[in-house]
Amino acid sequence: MAETASQHLALPLGLLELCALLGPPRDSLRGLEQVAQRRGTQSLPCLDPEVLSVFAPPFISREDGPPPSAGCGTLSKAKRRSFRKKREKAKVEPNKGLLEGPRGPEAEDISVPNGVDLLALPQLCFPGGLSVASEPKEDCIHFLVLTDVCGNRTHGVVAQYYRPLHDEYCFYNGKPHWESPWPTTSAAGCFVPFAVCVVSRFPYYNALRDCLSCLLVHLKLCKDFEVDNHIKNFAAKLSLIPSPPPGPLHLVFNMKPLQVVFPSRADPESPVVDLDLHLPLLCFRPEKVLQVLTCLLTEQRVVFFSASWALLTLVAECFLVYLHPLRWQHTFVPVLSGQMLDFVMAPTSFLMGCHLSHFEEVSKEADGLVLVNIDAGSVTSSSDEDVDVPDIPLLAAQTFVQRVQSLQLHRELDLAHLGASTDLNEGRARRRAWQQRLNGQIQRLTLQLLVSVFREVKNHLNYEHRVFNSEEFLKTRAPGDQRFYKQVLDTYMFHSFLKARLSRRMDAFTQLDLSTQSEEDRISETLVSPRRPTIGKMASRKPSPQRVAHRRMVVSMPNLQDIAVPELPPRNASLREDTTGGRSRGSSSVLDVSPRPPHTFKIPEVHFPLVSQCVQAYYSDFVALLSKAMSGLAPDNSVLLARHLYLRGLVRLMQGQLLDALLDFQSLCKTDLRIFPADLVRRTVQSMAGPMRAQAESRPELRRLISEVLEQPGEAPKADDHVKHFELPSKHMGPDEFMRRVQESGIVRDVNIISRLFEALTVGQQKLIDPETFKDFYTCWKETEAEAQEASLPASVLAHLDKSECVYKLSRSVKTSHGVGKIAMTQKRLFLLTEGKPGYMDIATFRDLEEVRSTTVAVLFLRVPTLKIKMASKKEVFEANLKSECDLWHLMVKEMWAGKTLADDHKDPQYVQQALTHVLLMDAVVGALQSPGAIYAASKLAHFDKMKSEMPTAVPKATAETLRHKINPSAGETVPQAVDVLLYTPGHLDPAEKFGDAHPKLWCALHQGKVVVFDASSWTIHQHCVRVGTSKLNCMAMVEQSQVWVGSQDSVIYIINIHSMSCNKQLTDHRASVTGLVVQDGPEAPSQVYSCSADGTVLVWNVGTLRVTSRVQLPGGNLSAISLHGGCLWCCTGNSIMVVSGCLRQELKIDGGFQERSTSFVAFQLIPEQAQLWAVCSGYDDIYVWGLEDLAQPPGRVHLPDCSEVHCMIRVKRQIWVGGTGLSQGRPRGKIYVIDAKRQTVEKELVAHVDTVRTLCSAEGRYVLSGSGGEEGKIAIWTVE
Repeated sequence: MAETASQHLALPLGLLELCALLGPPRDSLRGLEQVAQRRGTQSLPCLDPEVLSVFAPPFISREDGPPPSAGCGTLSKAKRRSFRKKREKAKVEPNKGLLEGPRGPEAEDISVPNGVDLLALPQLCFPGGLSVASEPKEDCIHFLVLTDVCGNRTHGVVAQYYRPLHDEYCFYNGKPHWESPWPTTSAAGCFVPFAVCVVSRFPYYNALRDCLSCLLVHLKLCKDFEVDNHIKNFAAKLSLIPSPPPGPLHLVFNMKPLQVVFPSRADPESPVVDLDLHLPLLCFRPEKVLQVLTCLLTEQRVVFFSASWALLTLVAECFLVYLHPLRWQHTFVPVLSGQMLDFVMAPTSFLMGCHLSHFEEVSKEADGLVLVNIDAGSVTSSSDEDVDVPDIPLLAAQTFVQRVQSLQLHRELDLAHLGASTDLNEGRARRRAWQQRLNGQIQRLTLQLLVSVFREVKNHLNYEHRVFNSEEFLKTRAPGDQRFYKQVLDTYMFHSFLKARLSRRMDAFTQLDLSTQSEEDRISETLVSPRRPTIGKMASRKPSPQRVAHRRMVVSMPNLQDIAVPELPPRNASLREDTTGGRSRGSSSVLDVSPRPPHTFKIPEVHFPLVSQCVQAYYSDFVALLSKAMSGLAPDNSVLLARHLYLRGLVRLMQGQLLDALLDFQSLCKTDLRIFPADLVRRTVQSMAGPMRAQAESRPELRRLISEVLEQPGEAPKADDHVKHFELPSKHMGPDEFMRRVQESGIVRDVNIISRLFEALTVGQQKLIDPETFKDFYTCWKETEAEAQEASLPASVLAHLDKSECVYKLSRSVKTSHGVGKIAMTQKRLFLLTEGKPGYMDIATFRDLEEVRSTTVAVLFLRVPTLKIKMASKKEVFEANLKSECDLWHLMVKEMWAGKTLADDHKDPQYVQQALTHVLLMDAVVGALQSPGAIYAASKLAHFDKMKSEMPTAVPKATAETLRHKINPSAGETVPQAVDVLLYTPGHLDPAEKFGDAHPKLWCALHQGKVVVFDASSWTIHQHCVRVGTSKLNCMAMVEQSQVWVGSQDSVIYIINIHSMSCNKQLTDHRASVTGLVVQDGPEAPSQVYSCSADGTVLVWNVGTLRVTSRVQLPGGNLSAISLHGGCLWCCTGNSIMVVSGCLRQELKIDGGFQERSTSFVAFQLIPEQAQLWAVCSGYDDIYVWGLEDLAQPPGRVHLPDCSEVHCMIRVKRQIWVGGTGLSQGRPRGKIYVIDAKRQTVEKELVAHVDTVRTLCSAEGRYVLSGSGGEEGKIAIWTVE
């Protein structure tokens, strides 16, 4: 039986806050009649408007409807009713006009929604004053933004209309006019303005304008005593419209005669966009648009002016949308009435709007304002001296201007080929579709501008310590852009932007940044190494005067010295009128996003919104239509399904069907977690009385939901939600403090390398580093980095080098065996830049080195230190008289040689990257210490050279032949992270995908719910981090080529969308750690997934509905793995392997032969063609093989030599690969055993991991990938024979 209606029938997330009627007060109308009779309409005074009536939800109260059930509580905080401002209870006396009503007014008590100031509302609804007109005027609409003391904004739409002072339909404060005592002809020609204001939490400017336009049609035809009822009826209808959830579902409501569309926001992080974003582009040239955006980014005091009150809000709101995801956090009052002009004297940042008639007054009275004239398309300042507003960065500005010029802003040109629409709503739909497409292009264009301006901010962030190195970021900016960045970096807006970057928020900015990242940058992020420009970037550089001036400036230091920025020609830095009018050269077009047309859902009509039974019928129709729409959705259309579930849950709440509403929200959790209304569900649960709460908790599917929403702390601020700016230390530092400072500086993050650096800087002294030493080291590092960024090579030299190479070290000019020149070092080779006629001479690649010696050569009476390099492919020896640099170069070349050797032996390019870091740290240490012991101190960083000399370990032949490559999913982390699970997903072409999405991918589950995704075609990182909970991940499976299911230790199955790389779905039916996932095999796409948990539960999921279709409960628990074979479910449960087929169960237990020590099954594999079951047990170095025909027979054994522990086992073709730990050359190492399944013999023992092998996966039967424990944290890629 459905629960009865709740006390409040207002939607918790409804559209309407309030609706108000405003106009002249009663007394002024009476006086107006007398003045009009004596003087005529030309000399009528202006009137002071007031609020006449306010209508606020809920409109149906408890006493109007059925009695509430015992289990229903109140979801709304305030009880609101409509009221009339000081309205007398109607009593009409003979011979008295209504304006002479009763002397004892009684006002109804009412609470008004927060954020709406009824005292200021009349001025905002009549910003130009309330004046009686001598002739009827056209209805007009303008828009408001109302801000409360907490900074929360509500949005208003105001419709002004005129009514004659004397008429059968005249409005006299809601009182009938059939007994008017004065002549009807004396005030002829008097038209009185009134206004209807709708206030909403959402900026539905176009939709609410359409709604008010429909209302005005009725108001003009109704009698005076019907006005309030019409407005109340209108407000009650709006209050029944829910705000659409984020996503591609728009709501349509029939307001008669118009079909009004309420668009949804694109995603939870995006704003609602219900306005024409091209309005500023029609009013301003692109250069002026950039000036306004710069004023907002630098948080100036900005005032918009226009003769149209409507344009003030619309244009200002457009600019704020342009800034998304940055957000204006200061005062925002786009409409100021004449009585509010003193607001512009505020000393803090603000964005306000005034009528154009006040332009001169504001310009003279207030200093330091930016005045934006919408009608003239100009941007000026309010004082004789220019406001300090810099130009936006040049390249970004030029690109933006070119893209704006490529937009088609005129609808007539775009739709000229179409015939005229004979249907009003069809024509409006065409216009809406065109506007939506243009809005999408403009949003993409402005987002590209922001990404271009702020993309490199991430290169100067330290995520662990939440530090932004602003000084170093500024040094990398061009001199002409310095003023802009210096001002922006000090704003609240940019500070919030930094918080989002440091929290790794996957917002629109991050998504566009990743999608437009070059392949070169993607590879450089995979191989963490010091930032240097590649040869490819050097070749593409265009010299500019700014770069020459910038060369000296970039070596400045924070807290050290101030170097004046060179004076460069301004690029129209003034806010004075630009008289050049030139257009930018070049051409560039905005990316045609061509968004998919949104889906719409038509809300049912409600004819009597003030009658409880009609409202209940409306909710019932709403639920029925939603259920019908859901039944017609395709099984894989989870996006639309989630939006329908959201809406149905809301409406069921208002019906009082709380249990059904919670079931919808629980399904929403599975379908799209991003739009799950956690706070609303929490309040719903808390409002439930004891019996209903117990009934809800008795249902397993709701028990988990209730416990989770009640445990969530809500919107409490995070403890680490802050941003620090890097500063040089002022005190002595021990190892821990030094490690933190180095990580904050961005020099290096690896804790092992920092420990070696600490040893190098403290050689021969107490283990503390003083601030001066750190400052000298930091200075040397940054100067070297800056010089490398500005380095340029002749084109003839660039032609000999690979595009991916970077020059990391350049010697002074020295004499060599091949002439005078400078020795250069890249990550691949040494070469000589000859002097005189610049030329290139190859010295050696690091792979080709045979010997490197530091010696001395007699020159006259001196012994000159000389570096001798012998190559394996050449007989001659290269010599260079490096003098004082010789010992340092000797250390560096040997370290790079050792790193390259290790990289080749272990197929791991990370060794070269680490060697480069060691080499550059050596250089900085020597430069900082400037002492005789500096070389010895730098030798502490020669880590790989020591490894090569002290522990020469040859890679076993089988390993060298089978190992193909190694990658590091922990690249950029401070310490390695264990690889818990690996999953390979094959590439496939899907018309809905981007080209890059068609590549095969490798999914790596690391610690605390972090998943890193590699592009398996290039082994570069495709997605740095997909966060799925905070617990250890146990298993992964690919489902229907579009999803990856991840089983977690927190008992949740997380579903990742492969296309969007986001996790918005969760399955919460398990009650213990999810340990296994198996996808049903079949010729078609799988429709079922089996999951198991440690408590012995196996669930079977329908992929389309994400519902459990069957459940199996095994006794004993400890269920660690499952497999499907022959229509049976095979389950590994600790000390047994159980076969489940319907109601029949067969169990293989660990027999007495294992009882010499306690053990349990770790993993098993089925080989159907050989009718065999292979299993491994903890603590044993054997694999046990049973025949499937008779599991009671004793198993065969395959011995694993030198094996101490087994963690995982997979089948690849006719081989079994087993991963674990074993001895290699007398030391425990991660080992992989490759076993011939037919002959049951070990074919290979592969050793490539320092730590144990924790997981294995197969890549299309051609490769096997292995992941190691936390000591190493790398992934090895092996070739399958």
